[in-house]
Amino acid sequence: MSKLLERLAAGEILISDGATGTYLQQNGLEPGGCPEEFNDSHPEIVRQMAANYFAAGSDMVETNSFGGSRYMLKKYNHGERVEELNRKGAELARAAAPDGRFILGSIGPTGEFLEPNGTATEAEMLDVFAEQASGLAAGGVDAFCIETMSDMAETSLAIRAAKETTGLPVIATLTYDKGPRGYFTMMGITPEGAAEQLAQAGADVVGSNCGIAIEDMIEIIRKMRSATDKPILTHINAGLPKIEHGKIVYPDTPDHMAELMPQLVNAGANVVGGCCGTGPDHVRAFARVLHPS
Repeated sequence: MSKLLERLAAGEILISDGATGTYLQQNGLEPGGCPEEFNDSHPEIVRQMAANYFAAGSDMVETNSFGGSRYMLKKYNHGERVEELNRKGAELARAAAPDGRFILGSIGPTGEFLEPNGTATEAEMLDVFAEQASGLAAGGVDAFCIETMSDMAETSLAIRAAKETTGLPVIATLTYDKGPRGYFTMMGITPEGAAEQLAQAGADVVGSNCGIAIEDMIEIIRKMRSATDKPILTHINAGLPKIEHGKIVYPDTPDHMAELMPQLVNAGANVVGGCCGTGPDHVRAFARVLHPS
């Protein structure tokens, strides 16, 4: 068993990082730019991002590779740089990691739909995920975080590719919207259904990220916990974004989110961190509450 899974099995509550895109946009990434290309052109910013999150109290930090699949990178004319950009992203995070901390290889949706809803075949998508996972593993990740997913078929292929290609642990999270009938992914999966199906697909840790504020995430994690005994990870937005003076603003302060962290843990979360709009200050506040010593 990996050190990460050992610590979760021992009952530790671990703290993940905050947003990657928000940090990069605050440090020079222009609107419409390719975040993963920063791994090559601005390595000092990417390395410092990881260092800042670790210094704030993160037990694990994700790589700058959310859109690092061939499908996504080709939109920026970087489709032939999958191995390079993913490997460099992992190496930069690894270089900033203190002893005993972990690097998660971030893998996001491909932006493509599987047949018959789209043109991608299962074999093609499996290869795309395997290529990205190989690059991240070459850079030294400890595990993968397959995140912000909504299609279980695509998620299952990503889990399979990461497992078969590297043998490393896999975390998998879906994103939910709240409607009049409750919480569902875009493809109609409930939190309870996701917890069961992610585990069946081979995920070592299941969870939820993005899309909603922490008050709703507490309920989602409670529902997931009712359906699984797997460790649960959640990465939460700093509230729902608003437009103020022409800029996107996330309203939830570090202190507000930190105040609700005990409720999130009591609902069943084993790993907590931030998503869109969060930063090192949020992580520092989480650590103050959850790791007071």
